[in-house]
Amino acid sequence: MAFKIIVCAKQVPDTNVIKINPKTGTLIREGVPSILNHDDANALEEALKIKDKYPDTHITVVSMGPPQAKDMLLECLAMGADEGVLVSDRAVGGSDTWATSNAVAAAIRKIGEFDLIFAGRQAIDGDTAQVGPQIAEKMDLPQVTYVQEFEIEKDMKSITVKRALEDGYEVIKIKTPCMLTAIKELNAPRYMTIGGIFSANEKPIHVWNANDIAIDLDTVGLEASPTNVFRSFTPAPKGKGVILEGDTEKEVAEKLLIGLKGKHVV
Repeated sequence: MAFKIIVCAKQVPDTNVIKINPKTGTLIREGVPSILNHDDANALEEALKIKDKYPDTHITVVSMGPPQAKDMLLECLAMGADEGVLVSDRAVGGSDTWATSNAVAAAIRKIGEFDLIFAGRQAIDGDTAQVGPQIAEKMDLPQVTYVQEFEIEKDMKSITVKRALEDGYEVIKIKTPCMLTAIKELNAPRYMTIGGIFSANEKPIHVWNANDIAIDLDTVGLEASPTNVFRSFTPAPKGKGVILEGDTEKEVAEKLLIGLKGKHVV
């Protein structure tokens, strides 16, 4: 029986390019390329590593977004995933993390049986790290976040992970089915291959609307979202730093003290 993995992925604007309109305080998305969210790429890579070891593994990548998010799913298929699911409907547009997790959880229920859900820790366009854990809660699944190391036993039932903490890590054992969220330290995502790109077009991508996933429309979309963004802005740039040089540590320390006294800090 195939081991079934679901990977939650998001198409996001490239934050190295995106800017904020100073007058409206909103993101300028026109002309900004979209990419696979970085942490989601790590989640997909770990699923693909399991598939490399156990070839009968089946990987489904699930996303929610506009129709063009199919391009991101094609990229995932070219890397080695088996099928894609895109929830795309104006009814779910403007969803915050709570509403998004409602829709994605509904899509996963429609997919049916699974053994493991992988997701990235957070999306670079929001940095909330909330959707993965919310999906787990709504599906009554055990979960481990901030996974930086992963190992699955041969029985495909027992998983040992190393979870990153601010001051160290903890080792946790968990049984499938479960939800895990990945961080960049987990692995190095692979690139698409020429063969993978050609075969990706032969793999299915299912596009579902709100009716397809049988979601209550009062639980998705902008109106149903309890989160409101008051303002987005670019922080004012900080002043130039000062590098103190000297032949000895004592000389550098004296220069630092003189500078701090001059600014009446000490």
